[in-house]
Amino acid sequence: MAGILAWFWNERFWLPHNVTWADLQSTEEAAFPQAEDLYLAFPLAFCIFMIRLLFERFIAKPCALGLKVQANGPQKAQPNAILEKVFTAITKHPDEKRLEGLSKQLDWDVRSIQRWFRQRRNQEKPSTLRKFCESMWRFTFYLYIFTYGVRFLKKTPWLWNTRQCWNGYPYQPLMPDLHYYYIVELSFYWSLMFSQFIDVKRKDFGIMFTHHIVTVTLITFSYVTNLTRVGTLILCLHDAADIVLEAAKMANYCKCQKLSDLLFLTFAIVFIVSRLGIYPFWILNTTLFELYEALGNFPALWVFNVLLMVLQILHCFWSYLIIKAAYKAISKGKVAKDSRSDIESSSDEEEPVPRSKAPHSTIASNGTSSANGTNGYLTGGTCSEEH
Repeated sequence: MAGILAWFWNERFWLPHNVTWADLQSTEEAAFPQAEDLYLAFPLAFCIFMIRLLFERFIAKPCALGLKVQANGPQKAQPNAILEKVFTAITKHPDEKRLEGLSKQLDWDVRSIQRWFRQRRNQEKPSTLRKFCESMWRFTFYLYIFTYGVRFLKKTPWLWNTRQCWNGYPYQPLMPDLHYYYIVELSFYWSLMFSQFIDVKRKDFGIMFTHHIVTVTLITFSYVTNLTRVGTLILCLHDAADIVLEAAKMANYCKCQKLSDLLFLTFAIVFIVSRLGIYPFWILNTTLFELYEALGNFPALWVFNVLLMVLQILHCFWSYLIIKAAYKAISKGKVAKDSRSDIESSSDEEEPVPRSKAPHSTIASNGTSSANGTNGYLTGGTCSEEH
């Protein structure tokens, strides 16, 4: 194991020329980032998750109920043992042949059976109350960590001059505020890595999982190699838009449509300016060019930049969806359903069902409408979900 670790952490790969791991060892005079520090992220991630559970139950839920957020989920489908067995054991989306067979077996028309399966799928969707609580937790955390990041960075020289990210490397002592900022952000993303399997299911689960992996990898390797100054800029920049996003989602869940629309448009502006403007011309400029000029070429430089470019590709993808939503908003006179959203993966649209011999009149429509969704970002109206 020691040999594998030594091979993996080869200093000729991770560090610039004439820099060794010995240069990054903490001394009595100055502390530097140590790989062992990152172990703190795992118990802290668990603590953050537990704090989230307490926050959602004792703070977010009472706030939601006080704001008259709908507590019930989609209406349940009419109990039917045969259809339930097909749904749980065979398929949630029966084809025409199976629908016709069930129609003959139950003496229901095909439309009624389609509606039952649609309702049964929507029945598994989370309630608006649960989604509000999740958004309020994220809003609170992003607001806190973004505020902390801004207060820290405004006192640093590299906020105003990105060349300062590399001046004096590798002898850039680890300040306590920077250490705290890095470890809390890493812990939060680790908590997201695990909680996303139990959170509200998004259509872009795979994309967000990729995003979290890239983020955790960048935070980890930049900390170990003491490239933390530029890391703080990236973290703070990415948190800015998410605050407005979660606020827009909460407004939507409270049915404050005008406020939700306004917040969504604000989010769209902040996201596009920060991710398509500031990020490439400020962050990528310094990592691609200023870093190379200051420290020379070394293999890890390209690893970091490839990961940063992956983030930029995701930014472009999400910006396209946001711009498309904004275009619909302008053309229709209101903010349309957005695609970078927290629409769940099983949203189905109800169809009117004609009268028939089947007892479908007892199967109530749940009024759920579908929309493309990605990553828990935008929701209804502005970011719309109709439940």
